[in-house]
Amino acid sequence: MPVIKNLVFKRFNSNLKKTALHDLHVSLGGTMVPYAGYSMPVLYKGQTHIESHNWTRNNAGLFDVSHMLQSKLSGPQSVKFLQRVTPTDFNVLPVGSGTLSVLLNPEGGVVDDTIITKETQNNEFYIVTNAGCAKRDTEFLRGELQNDPTLDCQWEIIQGRSLLALQGPKAKDVLGPLLLKSAQGKDLKELFFGQRHEFPLKDGTLVQIARGGYTGEDGFEISVPNEKAVKFAEQLLANPVMKPIGLAARDSLRLEAGMCLYGHELDESITPVEAALNWVISKSRRNIVNGKDRFNGYAKITDQLNNKTYSKVRVGFKYLKKGPAARDGVKIFLPDAQTEVGLVTSGSASPSLSNINIGQGYVQKGYHKKGTELLVQVRNKFYPIELAKMPLVPTHYYKQ
Repeated sequence: MPVIKNLVFKRFNSNLKKTALHDLHVSLGGTMVPYAGYSMPVLYKGQTHIESHNWTRNNAGLFDVSHMLQSKLSGPQSVKFLQRVTPTDFNVLPVGSGTLSVLLNPEGGVVDDTIITKETQNNEFYIVTNAGCAKRDTEFLRGELQNDPTLDCQWEIIQGRSLLALQGPKAKDVLGPLLLKSAQGKDLKELFFGQRHEFPLKDGTLVQIARGGYTGEDGFEISVPNEKAVKFAEQLLANPVMKPIGLAARDSLRLEAGMCLYGHELDESITPVEAALNWVISKSRRNIVNGKDRFNGYAKITDQLNNKTYSKVRVGFKYLKKGPAARDGVKIFLPDAQTEVGLVTSGSASPSLSNINIGQGYVQKGYHKKGTELLVQVRNKFYPIELAKMPLVPTHYYKQ
């Protein structure tokens, strides 16, 4: 089972928050653990971690991600605000489309990674950020707004809504029969990766559906009112190709897909260039003459882009022979087993790759090329690895 940082296996903590689906998780045999201040299912009775992982890759898995922070940014100068706190160009984002980006502190470090969707022509944006960063994100966004009181925009947390993730090649077959066409006459076939639209359920409940997810498979993230969440989840789970899936498989799936986990691959000391997320830095924002239009950390980040002044970069790797998985904090060495050149940030066996060990980490510039052979040191023994292009398992997004 992959180790998720700060995932402490305790059975009960009265201070933990509960999602609207908490009692359903318990009734389904979920092993509940503290995660990001919530009681969340790590695994379900009758499923091993590997079975849960493979079921999602081949069928459809239901994840409760209601612990994520959903928020809304609105106002005439919303884009101007986003252009300051992210390196992504939101002027060109079409209505109904979203993109991965990063919130940047003044030094160019990543406060959090985020999905931001443009909801209307009136500069209204839907934002999803990480549960473990909710307090910091709130402080950061409110602080950035307070730093410029002339900005005509407002940021607010969305209350009373659950967030469910359906992932896997059969997710569309489970969700489709529960929906009516959208107000624009669209069905799921016309909703592509990165797009988000409102659809009515057959009982009339309006839900917002984004196509995408954290596993590399086709899927959806659905925002639904709390009072409708349990009934909706039960309708989804009534389909035999759908099973509830917990945090353990969510972590190994995202690792295969080359996704970052905040607190492991990302933190406020890491820039998007070092994190190998150059693509979130829009080309239209890499040569900004007017200093007032520059994003946080502009000078440092563009220097890293143009002059390669970064010293380390995020990489993926695979083991070349059997051995224990290299977890967060394991050291990476040159083949001489003497020269340390990096650190592992995540690692586990890969169910999709015959259980070979895989991982992500940071290595010194110059040793980060695909095919480079290095060593990881686990329990005072060295194991050979090869750096590999991410994603480590091919993705299957439903693209236009």
